[in-house]
Formats: sequence, C-alpha cells, structure tokens
Amino acid sequence: MNNSVVLITGALTGIGRATAFAFARSGARLVVSGRRAAQGEALEAELREAGAQAFFVQADVRRDEDVRRLVDETVARFGRLDIAVNNAGTEGRPGPIVEQTAESYADTFDTNVLGTLLSLKHELRVMTAQQAGSIVNISSTYGHEGAAFASVYAGSKHAVEGITKSAALEVASAGVRVNAVAPGPTDTGMLDRFTSTPENKAALAATVPLARIGNPEDIAAAVLYLANEGAAFVTGQILTVDGGKTAG
Repeated sequence: MNNSVVLITGALTGIGRATAFAFARSGARLVVSGRRAAQGEALEAELREAGAQAFFVQADVRRDEDVRRLVDETVARFGRLDIAVNNAGTEGRPGPIVEQTAESYADTFDTNVLGTLLSLKHELRVMTAQQAGSIVNISSTYGHEGAAFASVYAGSKHAVEGITKSAALEVASAGVRVNAVAPGPTDTGMLDRFTSTPENKAALAATVPLARIGNPEDIAAAVLYLANEGAAFVTGQILTVDGGKTAG
C-alpha cells in the first residue's frame, strides 16, 4: 500500500478488525474507529506492535459531528485520506416483520444507512479535493436478496448498495472510486447473535449450510483488492464474497 492512509469504521471486531490487520501487513498507515474506547485503544496497541502506524479515534457513525471529527483528525495526522472502509454496522433486532417497530427500524438504519451516508459525505469531502481515493462499503448478500426474519437488516443493506452505486457515479470524474463488498455468512459476533434464535438459524440454514461459513480474513482480502490500484477501473460495483451462497 506504499504508506497509504486508511480509515476503517467499525474496526474493533470481526471484519473490521481483520481488515485493519490486513492493511497493516500491507504497509498502510491506519486510523481505526469505533464507539468503545478501551477496546479501540487495545487495538491501536496491537497494530503498533505489529509494526503499523496506527491511531484509534473514538466516534459514533450515527453522529455527523463525530464523523466530521474522525475524518478531520485522520487528515490532521497524515495529511490526506487515500482509502476508507465503512464497516460499522449492526444486525438490529432480527425477527418477524410483524414484530418490528419504529425503534427497531431506527436502531438498524441509523447505523447501517445513516452511518454509511455520513461517512461517505465526509470522506468524499476530502477525496474529491485530492482528486483521488477509494472507498469500500460493507454490505451483505442480504443487500441484494430477501431474508426471512431479517427484513429490516436486509432493507438497510439494500440501501447501502444503492447509495454505493449512486456515490460512485457522482465522484467518478473526480478520480474517486466507491465500491462495496457483500459478505455471505461470516464467522463473527454478528452472525452468532443473528443465529441465536431457532427461527433465524433455520432461515439461514435454508439458504446455506451452516458449515459453510466464511472467515473475516476472506472479506478483508476482497476489501484490499477493491481498495488497491489493481482495481483502478472498478467503481460502483458490489463484490459478493459468499462461498457460492448466491450462485444458484
């Protein structure tokens, strides 16, 4: 990555954490972000022990002022922003649609959709001025499929994919690329929580054997591909990484 400056939201666990270490191994300089200070500071220390220039900035992607500060602190430390990975997300409250509420909708959409929108807003503010940059949003196979007992989550990820494509069209002429990775079932805390009820576990098993679970490193490799100059002619695309789950 030749000292590229990389910002990762939702970096403290799962896919975000694996992506941070993947970028660290590639020689990038990192700003990792999340809401939990103690966990973020521990991650910063681990990344530095691995030889990376890394800093943790506490931020909540649902808050415009937090995201503005996060991006501004990244630029203040490193002078630019080359790559952003918008990974912060939540499964919300899975369950039957008849049990969903305005609160369960807001819990999910505020993080997954508003958080992505605000992140793009401030990242693109910097990247379009630079006339260069690459952004990778994290979607899901549920971003282009229906999902029983996950209607609100699926709706939020459909929105992420639409926003990704629209942003890519807006900024292509400025030399900035915007893509998304859509993971299938991946061995993370989110998957554990989603399959904690019999209904949700059965719904997932109906589409893919639970033995066929990816790992966060698989997703991190796809993120690095899209972020890298090897994908310089790729923008506005959703790269599905699901072990063949959606191939049929």
